[in-house]
Amino acid sequence: MSARFPLIALVALLGAGTVAKAAELMVGQQAPDFALAASDDKTYRLSDYKGKKAVVLAWFPRAFTQGCTIECRSLAANGDKIRRYDVAYFMASVDAVDGEKGNKAFAESEKADFPLLGDPTKETPTAYGVLHPERGFAQRWTFYIDKDGKLAAIDKAVKPATSAEDMVAKLDELKVARPASESARSTMPWRSASQAA
Repeated sequence: MSARFPLIALVALLGAGTVAKAAELMVGQQAPDFALAASDDKTYRLSDYKGKKAVVLAWFPRAFTQGCTIECRSLAANGDKIRRYDVAYFMASVDAVDGEKGNKAFAESEKADFPLLGDPTKETPTAYGVLHPERGFAQRWTFYIDKDGKLAAIDKAVKPATSAEDMVAKLDELKVARPASESARSTMPWRSASQAA
């Protein structure tokens, strides 16, 4: 029995510093729920959207870094195109929301008109399988979640400069609903472009 104790102690010591890795998520699976603080001082829960609208969760590595800044600017500049769909969309990272380098300051600096979520506990990025194993930040992956809370698509090759255009194309491909006013506008062929605007 004493020979087993050192082996158990060794296994416990080796495992103590590791972070449990979630199984890879697949399209069609239920998306892990989350409740995360945001740059607009609200807390957003995925479950609040179930049965109501689709959700896009765009993970990014770090606030104020080059690629993340380009991605945030793309989404902010093209928010009107994304809002043509009945979707809630967020950027998310392991950064804190508050503080000089937090997501609130980042959102303000880039004039983001959408919430940036923060999870410094790293629980949600771990559940989504986006946490970089060595560097400890989220990988740049975007999750498209349908109204039923299931994963409709996962983009692991996000291009920061075209992230908004790519998001719009994916929402269209997934046939995400458009708000009633947008649907009515697109089905009125007799209206000119200037009347539709």
